[in-house]
Amino acid sequence: MSGKEKRIVQAAGGIVYRWKAESDYGADPMSAIELCVVHRPKYDDWSWPKGKLENNESFRHAAVREIGEETGKSVQLGPYLMEVEYPLNAEGKKSRHKSDPAEPVKQVKYWMATVVNRNDARHLTDPFGPVHRADIGEIDHVEWLPITQARKRLTHATDRDVLAAFVDRLEEGAGRAQTLLLVRHAKAESRKSWDGTDENRPITPKGAAHAYALDRELACFNPVRLITSPWLRCQQTVQMLAWQTQRPMEYLESMTEDAFADNSERTWHDFRTLLDATAQGEQTALICMHRPVIGGMFAKMQSMCSSSTLEKMLKRKSPYMPTGTALAISVVQDAGTTKIIDIQKVQPIVY
Repeated sequence: MSGKEKRIVQAAGGIVYRWKAESDYGADPMSAIELCVVHRPKYDDWSWPKGKLENNESFRHAAVREIGEETGKSVQLGPYLMEVEYPLNAEGKKSRHKSDPAEPVKQVKYWMATVVNRNDARHLTDPFGPVHRADIGEIDHVEWLPITQARKRLTHATDRDVLAAFVDRLEEGAGRAQTLLLVRHAKAESRKSWDGTDENRPITPKGAAHAYALDRELACFNPVRLITSPWLRCQQTVQMLAWQTQRPMEYLESMTEDAFADNSERTWHDFRTLLDATAQGEQTALICMHRPVIGGMFAKMQSMCSSSTLEKMLKRKSPYMPTGTALAISVVQDAGTTKIIDIQKVQPIVY
């Protein structure tokens, strides 16, 4: 391109699904699930809700915002699906074949997503930010269709590729997946410079900025239960999210560094109990803890992963994960056993 970088337009969206009212827990998802598709009058096509990233916005935040704008529904993200890329000049066309590699392209990342109730949506307003409904000139029809009908309605082959990935996820049990957000506390004052007790060591101003920015990303998963080590740096990492969502913080003594050092099996028992409760329930839980505790939990969780790829994401060496970041862990119940089917790194955009 004569020294010029190829233009890449970034976008995000998702397959929003719901279970039919008469479906029970053991229902076949292929017949019991309905999918949300939207019609764009500009292109006269049927597609998944999606849209371009705004300035200083993550893919996941854009996915939730664009779905909300185009469908009028507040959603929470589940497992990640895939990325699609096609020539920008093929937008709206039935054929999206690759052309000149130097031409501008559009990259779209997709997630599984479910609708949250009005009460949960109200709690998410402050940490997530505003969502404005798309104009009728952008989206003029929204329909819920069974999987087989949605496949026929979709205009583009790339959208059917995303549907295929969604169906693969359903075969893993992802239609019933729940999320546990594992957070490492934000950057704290160094042990050398702090004169007080370790349990009262606070986060730094930079750590506070990271914790605040992280809330915007965590809100994409609709955390309802906010659990934390009672030590100050973990409390302060979760405090802003608790205030914004008006959700109470729960304190779990076994997640402190001292408790883990004294009885790591008790810490694992309490963490595993939370994983099981999350997999069996209908609420996203969040838990904030310390570096050495995270390492211990990673070692135990590896055997719960459905693939070696997921196991490798649970790093075996310190620091395990950076301060002020999170992992979104998707868990399902499989024959009475909790299984991890997806892990996503969640990092804040601080500007």
